Amino acid sequence: MPITLEQAKVGMADHVDQFVIDEFRRSSLLLDALTFDNAVSPGTGGSTLTYGYTRLKTPSTAGFRALNNEYTANEADRENLFVNLKIFGGTFNIDRVIQDTSGQINEMNFQLQQKILGASNLFHHTVINGDSAVNANAFDGLDKALTGSNTELNTTVSTDLSTESGLDTNKFAFLDLLDSFLSELDGRPSMLMGNSKLITKIKALARRAGYLTSSEDGFGRTVTGYDGIPLVDLGYYYDGAATVPIVPIESRDLDGAGANPAITGLTDLYAVSLGMDGFHGVSPTGNSVIRNFLPDFNAPGAVKTGEVEMVAAVALKATRKAGVLRNIKVQ
Repeated sequence: MPITLEQAKVGMADHVDQFVIDEFRRSSLLLDALTFDNAVSPGTGGSTLTYGYTRLKTPSTAGFRALNNEYTANEADRENLFVNLKIFGGTFNIDRVIQDTSGQINEMNFQLQQKILGASNLFHHTVINGDSAVNANAFDGLDKALTGSNTELNTTVSTDLSTESGLDTNKFAFLDLLDSFLSELDGRPSMLMGNSKLITKIKALARRAGYLTSSEDGFGRTVTGYDGIPLVDLGYYYDGAATVPIVPIESRDLDGAGANPAITGLTDLYAVSLGMDGFHGVSPTGNSVIRNFLPDFNAPGAVKTGEVEMVAAVALKATRKAGVLRNIKVQ
């Protein structure tokens, strides 16, 4: 049965488990809203965590016919796909002396919260950039799924929002482009996702045009939107060495021929319709989407280990339930 993290929390008796679920929800508007199809079982051998599904590529059409003539036949186009669930999270070590002397800031709680933020951050990064051909331990993300699709727009030109003058000059052209992009999707998307620079600029344009909206989520946070569609800043990804925007800002040669110099500061905007017929998460059977293993400081051993772990992937059931608007210049 499909569940959200909020619903998964209800069946948990342990208050620490509930705390961990809430921290994941607080750290991510996407994770808080995402539905997980908890239908995957590793099977008798326990060697696979594969979720198979059918993606609708092209819908069927209808038409008129004249008397004594047949309809022109056409069929909906679909493809069989599968995604393998992946295991991710992290471990932290605490010396029992540090825990005993941690004072006002509980060291274990601090490390647990930071590990949750790290796992949420990795999930965001993989939802956009994941490619199992590059990293076999990761699931495929939206960038890979949408490349070459009907809802990948603006692939050969750029729109400049990098300066104040660019915002003023291109504001109506960009809003028209954004509305055209949204019209290509099947229904109104659940959210628009990007990096902080792009989301800030869209908010500025929406404010100028009177389309900036706001609402409040279950944790009392203000969620800003474009015409009622939440704008989600996916934040930055820290890989242990460098911090970069999860939705990258990069130089691109748009004509692909190298004849023109690459345009710098380009990024993308993603739209998703959340639901079992669109973009959703996948998890193992049961409610154990997220698990935690806390250290026992009463057991022998000076250094204790704690872990946070999530087993999940994402699936896109219909290509028009998600899209990407490419090549927006933000710097």
